[in-house]
Amino acid sequence: MVRRIASSILLAALWLAADSGAGIRWTPPSNWKAEAQRPMRLATYTIPPAAGDSDPGECGVYYFGQGQGGSVEANITRWIGQFQSKEAPKRDQRTLHGLKVTTIDVSGAYSGMGGPMAKGGGAPKPNYRLLGAIAEGSQGSIFFKFTGPAKTVAQNQAAFEKLLASLGPQ
Repeated sequence: MVRRIASSILLAALWLAADSGAGIRWTPPSNWKAEAQRPMRLATYTIPPAAGDSDPGECGVYYFGQGQGGSVEANITRWIGQFQSKEAPKRDQRTLHGLKVTTIDVSGAYSGMGGPMAKGGGAPKPNYRLLGAIAEGSQGSIFFKFTGPAKTVAQNQAAFEKLLASLGPQ
């Protein structure tokens, strides 16, 4: 009985730690700091820099509405285009808790977000990496874009995969 109560409390705590939007929920890693709301984002997390890195990482979670935000292929192509890279990007598709999820892993010199919402120019940031995932849900796609110095992203890759594994219906 005590074990069952403890298990219920743990499940409730995990549910409260989960973030959600557009009919999908996920659990962010405990060391990722949730930031204030931003336009077009369901969530923004700051990831502490790895030893030797000066910049933190950032994981933006975007939702634009059902049928909005462009196709999976258009977004993957755009993310790849934000890097000057000598290595081929790594792509994958999987199904997690009934959700089709497409992932991308690309590294190199990062030029950041383009378009009208972009912050002013600057030179590309060398030795950066992006882990991206697009989860296709019944209310539309949710876009997870984790960028930062390559070392910081590598140190948090397992945490990002754990976040993806937590994806499920809301």
